Formats: sequence, C-alpha cells, structure tokens
Amino acid sequence: MPSWKLYHKDYLEHLTRSRPGETKLGERLRVGEGATEDIQFVILGIPEDIGVRANLGVGGTHTAWPAFLEAFLNIQATASLIGSNCSILGHLDCSDLQHLDFTATMAELREATSLIDQAVAPMIESITAAGKLPILIGGGHNNAYPAILGAARGHYEYGRINTPKINVINLDAHADFRPMEGRHSGNGFRYAFHEGFLDRYAMVGLHRNYNAQSMLDELAREPNLLYSFWETIFLEEKMTFTAAVDEAIEFTRSGICGIELDLDSISGVLSSAATPAGITPTQARQYLHRCAQKTNPAYLHLCEGAVKLNNGREDPGTGKLIAYLISDFMRAFSS
Repeated sequence: MPSWKLYHKDYLEHLTRSRPGETKLGERLRVGEGATEDIQFVILGIPEDIGVRANLGVGGTHTAWPAFLEAFLNIQATASLIGSNCSILGHLDCSDLQHLDFTATMAELREATSLIDQAVAPMIESITAAGKLPILIGGGHNNAYPAILGAARGHYEYGRINTPKINVINLDAHADFRPMEGRHSGNGFRYAFHEGFLDRYAMVGLHRNYNAQSMLDELAREPNLLYSFWETIFLEEKMTFTAAVDEAIEFTRSGICGIELDLDSISGVLSSAATPAGITPTQARQYLHRCAQKTNPAYLHLCEGAVKLNNGREDPGTGKLIAYLISDFMRAFSS
C-alpha cells in the first residue's frame, strides 16, 4: 500500500535558491495539511505512472512532480502570489508499486492503481473537510477518480454541498470514460459517474481521432455529460475556445466543480499521449485562469505530464510549465 511522505520546512528550503533582495515562494510556503484558517491551498504530489501503464500508455508520469516542485518553489513571491496562503503537503510514495515493470500483467497494474485510489481519496477528503482547496500534481489521469471521490465526501462533511457529489470540467484530448474493466488512467470519470460521486461532467477540446464512436454515442445520450471537440473549435471554427470553456462552466455551475487539465491536450508537452496538434500553453493558462474566477472549485488536478518517458524522450521544461499553470490558478482564485 503506498503511503504519504510529508515534507518538512528544511526540505523545501534546500530546494529553494534564495537571493538577497528577493523572496521566493519556497521561503513563504507553509508545510503540512493546512489546518490553520489562513491557508487556502494544499499542494500534493502523486508521482506514479502505474495508471498510465495500466491503460497501455507510455510510462514516465512519475517524473513530473519533482521537476514541478523545484520550479514552483523558485517563483518570486509577490503581492499577487504571496505564498503564505499555500501549504505543500508532500507526495505519495509509490516506490513499492513502481517496481512493476514491463513483465507485469494488466491485472497487476490495475490492482496497483486501485491501491493508489485507496491512498489518495482519504487524503483529499481530509483536506476538503478542513475547508481547503487541494491541488494535485503528477501521475496519470487515473487520479481523477480518487480526487472526485475524496472531494465529494470532504466537501459534504464540511457542509458545502447537500449530497456527496460534485461536477467536473476537464480540458483533455480524451474523455477518459472507457469501460470499468479495472482501474487505469482512461476510466476514472466513468467509475466516479457510475458510483454517483460525479454529477455533471464537461469535457473541453476532445480529439476526434482518439475517442471511440461507441463512447461518444453514450456521452451524447447522457444529459449530465457535455463535450466539445478540438476540431469544432480550431478547424471548423464553429465556436471559440473561450466560448467552449464558458459553455463547460455554465453546464457545471449548479454545484462545486473539480478542475482537471490533462497536459496531453497541450501541443508539444511531454506526456504519455503527447500531441503535436493541441491547444497552446497560453490557452491552457487562460483555461485555468477562467475556471478559477468563474467556478466554485472543489479541487485542481494537473496530470499526465513528464520530464522523461520510458521510451527515452525528455523535456525538462514540463515542470516549469506546470508551475506557471498552478500559479495562474492561485492568482486568479485569490484575486
């Protein structure tokens, strides 16, 4: 069973490059679960690629969290990003599961993904029950399921909602609504919807090439599911990107809303399902800025990014991009 490795202040200070006359986030950020009233955000890492490999994807998503953490700690603390309202919790230690290599069966990988679910969901529940907004970084999109489950239960305990279910917006090339064939990165939303923790689910920018027609037919029949295609926005130009995001925001406005961003939706970003033809990093930043300002966020989850994949591809810039995205969301939410 994976367990949480909680950080201490000296660890963050070790990663922070201090300079005279400047203040970095690493010098202002708090450490721990954020029980104090002035904490708004609790950031935690899930460095694993088990769920991705259980979905026949390329491993390597466990490498995003350390790169993000170092980049984020070295952002300048300013009046618009004070840092002291944010806590870094730590990361989920999945080392006992990461040893599962190419000889592991799909059944073993999917059982291991389920163990990660069992570790993540209670932590998200604890954070949200304390009235804080969790920010999850790293790993596969399988972690959307325990994020939804934990947030629904935690916000219900805190009294923000009358029933333990939430809405979700997901900017993604894939709907991740594949069959419940065992847990993996491609069916987290299906499990959450089937179990009643996910009420309304809005998908922005799906790619026609990578979503099965049988699944699209099912999505179209279900009134609590909404999707737009990348091609409708950027090729056919039947709606703008902003309009597609606003449509998803309006669709989920009835309740608190989990905010999801799969980094494989961004052109050129290293991920298990990297695309040469997606949205731009600027559009991803605009999406998070808009969701932070116009929704009632239940949690924020960025996933599928990597700095090194198991096929040998590398891009050290992924961590810095994630740091930009998180800081954009935090500024917009607090403004």
